[in-house]
Amino acid sequence: MKNKGEILSQIGADLSKGYVIAVISLLAIAFSIAIGIIIVGSKQDVEAGEIPDPKQTLHKAPDASTIPFGKEGELIKYGSDLIRNTAYYLGPKGKVAQISNGLNCQNCHQDAGTKPWGNNYFAVASTYPKFRERSGSIESIKKRVNDCFERSLNGKALNEESKEMRAIVAYINWLGTGVPKGVTPNGTGIYKVPYLDRAASPEKGKLVYKEKCQSCHQADGQGIKNPEGWGYTYPPLWGENSYNNGAGLYRLSRFAGYVKYNMPQGVNHTNPELSDEEAWDVAAFVNSQPRPSKDLSKDWPNIAGKPIDHPFGPYADNFTEEQHKYGPFKPIEEAKNKNKK
Repeated sequence: MKNKGEILSQIGADLSKGYVIAVISLLAIAFSIAIGIIIVGSKQDVEAGEIPDPKQTLHKAPDASTIPFGKEGELIKYGSDLIRNTAYYLGPKGKVAQISNGLNCQNCHQDAGTKPWGNNYFAVASTYPKFRERSGSIESIKKRVNDCFERSLNGKALNEESKEMRAIVAYINWLGTGVPKGVTPNGTGIYKVPYLDRAASPEKGKLVYKEKCQSCHQADGQGIKNPEGWGYTYPPLWGENSYNNGAGLYRLSRFAGYVKYNMPQGVNHTNPELSDEEAWDVAAFVNSQPRPSKDLSKDWPNIAGKPIDHPFGPYADNFTEEQHKYGPFKPIEEAKNKNKK
C-alpha cells in the first residue's frame, strides 16, 4: 500500500502528464485551424478558377487610423493619393512626370484598391513575389505596378527607385496588413462571373451600354474630363486615351467581373444592377471597340498557360481566336481540364 507521499507524487506526475497532453492537443488544434485558414484563403484566388460565394464575410481594408506616423506614414498617404489621382502626378499634364494616358489607377481599382470585388489590392503583399504565366517569370510588386502603367494606363514604366514607386508599394503593403503570407482573402480582386452557355454578344452589349453606361462614359466611349482638365470624372472606355489591348480588362472575364459588382457607379456585391448576361455582353461590346495596341510578342512564353479568354493566338488548343475572345468558354475550359489529366 502506497504512503501519503507516494500518492501525492503520483498525482503530481499524472497532472503534469495531463497538462503536457492538453498543451500538445491545443497546439495541434491551432495548427489545424491555421492550415485550414490558409487552404480556405488560397481557394479564394479567383485567377485560379474558383467562384467564391459573394455572400460570405468579405475582407476589409485596414482603417486609415492605423497608418503609422512619420516618414513611412507619409509615404503610405502619398501612395494612396497617387492611386486616386494618378493623372495629376503622372498623366499627360503630370506635375511629377508625363508617363500615362490620363486615367487614374482607381479607375480600375475601385476606392483606391480597397473595395471588395473592386479589383482591390488585398492580396498583393501576401502573394508577391510570385510566378506569373504572362511573363513566364517571378514578378515583384514593382513589376506588377509597371505592368499597369504600360497596359491599363497605356504609358511608360515608372522608375522603380523613384519616390512615387516606393510610395505606391508602401501603400499596397499597408493594405495587406494582417493578411498572412500566401493567403488570398475572400472578396479579393475581381469576382468570377459564371460562364454563359453562348458567346458574349457585342450587339446585345451595345444596348446594355446605352441603357446603363452611356450617361457617364458618353455615346462615343470617351468619358468626361474633370473640371481641372488633368484627368477624367468618368474615364474613356475605348479610343486612344483608354487601356490598351494588353490590359487585364481586355479579357472579357475580367471586364465582366469588374462591372458586375462595380457598375453603374454606386453598386456593390450586395446590390448589383447588371445580370450575368448583361455583364458579359457589355464586356464584349466595349472590348470590340478600337483602342491602343501593345507589343504582346513576349507575353505567355508557354502558350499552354494562356487564360481561356486571352484573345490572341497561338493557342495550345484548336479553338479559334474569336471563341477565345467571346466564348462560349465552357468547351475551352473542359478541353483544357481534360488535357491536364
